[in-house]
Amino acid sequence: MVLMDHHQMRSFGPCVCRAVWLFAAALLSLRATGSLGLTPHAEASQTGTQADGDMWEKHHRQKRSWVWNQFFVLEEYTGSEPLYVGKLHSDVDNGEGNVKYILLGEGASSIFTIDENTGDIHATKRLDREVQAYYTLRAQAVDSETHRPVEPESEFVVKVQDINDNEPKFPNGPYTAGVSEMSPLGTQVVQVSATDADDPTYGNSARVIYSIIEGQPYFSVEPKTGIVRTALPNMDRETRDQYLLVIQAKDMVGQMGGLSGTTSVTVLLEDINDNPPRFSSKSYEYTVLESLPVASVVAKLKAADEDEGSNAEMDYRIVDGDGPSVFNITTDEETQEGVIILQKPLDFETKKNYTLKVEATNRYIDPQFLTYGPFSDTTTVKLIVEDINEPPVFAMSISKMVVSEAAKVGTVIGSVSARDPDLTKSGIRYSIDRNTDLERFFNVDATSGVISTAKPLDREVNSVHNITIFAMESQDPSQVGRGVAVITVMDINDNAPMFAIEYETLLCENSAPGQVIQTISAVDKDEPPGGHRFFFSLAVPATSNLNFTLRDNKDNTASVLTKRGGFRRREQSVYRLPVLMVDSGMPALSSTNTLLVQVCDCDSDGVPQACGAVAYSLPAGLSTGALMAILGCILTLLVLVLLIVTVRKRRKEPLILEDERDIRENIVRYDDEGGGEEDTEAFDMVTLRNLNIIRDHTTRRDVTPDTPTFFHYPSHPSGNRLTYKTLPDNVLFREFIWDRLKEADVDPSAPPYDSLQTYAFEGSGSIAESLSSLESLSTDSEQNYDYLSSWGPRFKKLADLYGNIEGNGFFS
Repeated sequence: MVLMDHHQMRSFGPCVCRAVWLFAAALLSLRATGSLGLTPHAEASQTGTQADGDMWEKHHRQKRSWVWNQFFVLEEYTGSEPLYVGKLHSDVDNGEGNVKYILLGEGASSIFTIDENTGDIHATKRLDREVQAYYTLRAQAVDSETHRPVEPESEFVVKVQDINDNEPKFPNGPYTAGVSEMSPLGTQVVQVSATDADDPTYGNSARVIYSIIEGQPYFSVEPKTGIVRTALPNMDRETRDQYLLVIQAKDMVGQMGGLSGTTSVTVLLEDINDNPPRFSSKSYEYTVLESLPVASVVAKLKAADEDEGSNAEMDYRIVDGDGPSVFNITTDEETQEGVIILQKPLDFETKKNYTLKVEATNRYIDPQFLTYGPFSDTTTVKLIVEDINEPPVFAMSISKMVVSEAAKVGTVIGSVSARDPDLTKSGIRYSIDRNTDLERFFNVDATSGVISTAKPLDREVNSVHNITIFAMESQDPSQVGRGVAVITVMDINDNAPMFAIEYETLLCENSAPGQVIQTISAVDKDEPPGGHRFFFSLAVPATSNLNFTLRDNKDNTASVLTKRGGFRRREQSVYRLPVLMVDSGMPALSSTNTLLVQVCDCDSDGVPQACGAVAYSLPAGLSTGALMAILGCILTLLVLVLLIVTVRKRRKEPLILEDERDIRENIVRYDDEGGGEEDTEAFDMVTLRNLNIIRDHTTRRDVTPDTPTFFHYPSHPSGNRLTYKTLPDNVLFREFIWDRLKEADVDPSAPPYDSLQTYAFEGSGSIAESLSSLESLSTDSEQNYDYLSSWGPRFKKLADLYGNIEGNGFFS
C-alpha cells in the first residue's frame, strides 16, 4: 500500500507521467508479490529520475512491509476546504472498489478523515502545534465485501508543522530589582527571561533577542542573556531613587517580521551611607525654667542626614561647654533627635545660663566614602535659665530633736530654719501640718520656727513623732516649703513593774516544806539605758506568814516556796500572797501584785486532779413519804390555778363586740383581693356609709344593738336638719361630738362605763370636699349611675348598689 501527501503531489511537477508509470509498475510488482508499499514524504519530495529509481529499488528491497515516515500538516490552516494530508493505496486495490480503507487512532474521524474508496486523507479542523505537535494514526485496508483485512495494520505519524504564530512572553514579569547607589559601570541589576511557545527545533520562530526600549542611558541589557546592567556610574539615590525600564524580547533573532513582547523592570537605588549629618544651624538657644525637675527633657535638636535607615542613624554627645555634669544628651531611636536631659537641679540665683557644644556622628560609616569628608557635625546650644518664684527652702530637710517625756507644757524642743531662695528674700512664717500631729502635742512659733510642747508626752504611747513643718512666704502665701522634724521622746522611770503574766499557781495537798510551787517574773513599760533590774519580796502583811516564802533569784525572777506541808482543801482552798516588786530606776518605783495559790488534790505523780473549794453533800436523803407529800402539794396548787382561771373566763363577758364585728368609723385594712362584683360576702357595703346621708338614723355604728333605740334628734326649725357640710367651722365638730354623745347615752347596748369612741371625721375644711369614693352613696350626690344597668349582667351588682339609691333608700 502506498501513501502520498499533498507535498509530494506538488513536488512531482513535470514528472507526473513518469511518477504515474513508476506507481503503476510498483503496484504491478506488489500485486505480483502480494505486498503493500508506501512512498515516504521525504523521498517523494525529491525530483528527477534518481528519486524515482530509488523508490523503485526500495520497494523491491522491502517487500511485504509497510514503509512509514512522518507526514507534515501546516498549523493554523485558514482555508475554507479541508486540508489534504495524503493518500493511502494498497496494491490489492484494482481501482474497481474491491478494497475499502479505514483510518484509526488519534483524531481519526474527528480531525482526520479518509475516503474509504480512494484512500485520500484530509484534515477537517484547524490544528495548533502548541496544543498538540503530532498525531499517531493506524491504517487498515479491508475487503469491501467480506471486510477482512487484505493488508496488515500499521501506524504512521502526522506531524503538525510549526509557523511563527506566538510572540515571546515574560512569565516572571513585571520585575522589581534593586542596586546600590554609586555602583560602578556595568553592575548587574537583574536578568529577565522570555519564552516562545513556537517550535525551537524548526527555524528561528523561538529564538529570542532582548533590547531596552525605555531606561537609557542609565541601564542596558545583553541581547542574548537578558541581563540588565548599569550604563552610568555613580547614580545618586538622593537625586533620583527609582527608574522604570521597558525590555523587549523579539523572536526570529530580531529580524524583520518577528513577533515581540515587552515587560517592565522597576529599578530602585538602594541607599548607602554617602552623606554626613548636618545641623541646620550653627547655634541653638533654649529657655529652661529653674524649677524643672531632674531627668526632665530640656530641649531637642536634630541633624539632617539625606541617607535613610541605618545609614541615617547617629549618636549625639556633648563635647564641650560649661554644663557637662548638669546636662546630658541621648539619641531618640525613633526620630534620631538629640534629647538634652537635666541631670542636676537648676538655680537661677547661682547660674543664669549654660553653653554646650553638641556633636552628631553617623553610627555606621562606609570606609569607601571616607573621602567625602568627616561623617559628623557640631553645633552650639545655649540654655538660658528662667527665674521663677520658688517656695522657701529649709536649711535641713530633716531636723532631729530630743525631748524628755517629763517635759512640761511649753518646753522648747528645738527650732527649724527656712529661707526664700529668690532675690526678693521674702519673710518666712512657720506652721505645723496638723495631719502629722493630730493630737496637737507640739507648737511652732510662726516667726522664729521654735518648736515647743503643747501637751504632756508619754514615751510608752508614742516614742517618736514625725511632724511636717510648713514654711510659707509672707508676700506670697501660695509658696510653701516643707520640712520634717523627727522628735524622739526620752524615757523616764514613770511605770512600776508588774507580773509578766497572770499566774495560775497550783499547790498539791501533799507538798513538802521548801518546795518551789511557782517562779514569777516582772515587766516594766520603761526602757532604762542599762536594762531592767527587778527586786522581789513579800509585802509587809505576808512577811510573817507560816505558809509560804519568796526567794529572789537575782535574775529578774523569784521563786515561791512552801514553809510547811499538810495543806487541806477542806480547811482553805485558796491563799492570796502579796508580792512586792521594785525596779532599779531613779527614783525607784514599786508595785504589789497578788499571787493566787489554789490547793489541789493531786495523784501520786503530783498532777492536780481537783482544785478549789470542796462541795459538801447532805448527810442523809429524804424519805419516800416526804417526797410524795411534796409532789402532792405541787399538783394541788396547779389544779387550783387552773380552776381559778376557768371561773374567771366564764364570768367575764365581752363588754364590746370582737374586733371583727367592730363597725365603728375606723379605717379597716384588708390584705387580700376581693372577688369582684360576684363576691357579696367580703364586706358589708352598709358599713361604708357617709356621715351626711341621713341625720335621723340613730343606730350606733360601732356596735350592733340588741334592741332598737328610741332617741330622735330634735327637728330643725326649717323642717330639715342641716348637714355637716353646711355648718360653720366653729360648730361643726361640736355638733358632731354632741350627736355621738346622745347616741351613746340612749343606746341600751352601750357599755355601762366610760369608753373611748374613735371617729375618723375629716370635717368640712377642704374646698375640694372629700375625695373618698364613699361619697357616692349619699343621697345628695349629683352622680347618676343608671347607665350601669345597660352594661350587662357582669355589672348587675354595681347597678343594684348605685343605680337605685334614691328609690330604694339604701339606709332607710
